[in-house]
Amino acid sequence: MFPKKKEHHKEEQNPATVEQPKEPLSKEKKPAEELQKQIESLKKEKDDIFAKLQRVAADYDNYQKRSARQLSDGINYEKDKIIKAILPVLDNFEYILANTSCGVQDEALLKGVKIVYDQFLGVLKNQGVEQIQSAGEKFNPSIHEAITQRAQEDKDDGVVLEELQKGYILNERVIRASRVVVNKLVAKNVEQSPPAGPQPQQNPEEEETKDTQ
Repeated sequence: MFPKKKEHHKEEQNPATVEQPKEPLSKEKKPAEELQKQIESLKKEKDDIFAKLQRVAADYDNYQKRSARQLSDGINYEKDKIIKAILPVLDNFEYILANTSCGVQDEALLKGVKIVYDQFLGVLKNQGVEQIQSAGEKFNPSIHEAITQRAQEDKDDGVVLEELQKGYILNERVIRASRVVVNKLVAKNVEQSPPAGPQPQQNPEEEETKDTQ
């Protein structure tokens, strides 16, 4: 008879009491760090896109302003050219009205010319054109061009005596200065009076000596 082998009973382990292996902390933190980096990257990308949009909007606004200014400058330039071409016609009207002497039969014709001239000025005034008033005004180099000088005692020095050619302003900007004659008074030499105060008296003995010589 062979001896019976001892049976070894394995202890049954309760799965609740068995410690599960813990994952390393680095594996738990890694997804959170990657997510934070992605958030920061997206935020930076958003800021870059927003800054680019701001620059594009500013460039477009500047382009609109520049285009409007260029258009306005171009219109003003062409308007200047047209008005400057018309000014000699106005000069001829003024010359005719100032120097034409006519009889009674031609008075109606001259009156008609004056009406046309006034209408001409009215149209230009609606476009911002005004005549420079010069006669009797103080000479101003910004709106006057001195052609010659003349001395007139009953007028102040530097006053415009005569307007040889009218000047014009377009929208407060001079497009042609007035050609004028300016009053220039010559300073008079004033005789010097003796100095005020008591005059030195001569010695009586000196006066007698002069008489006896």
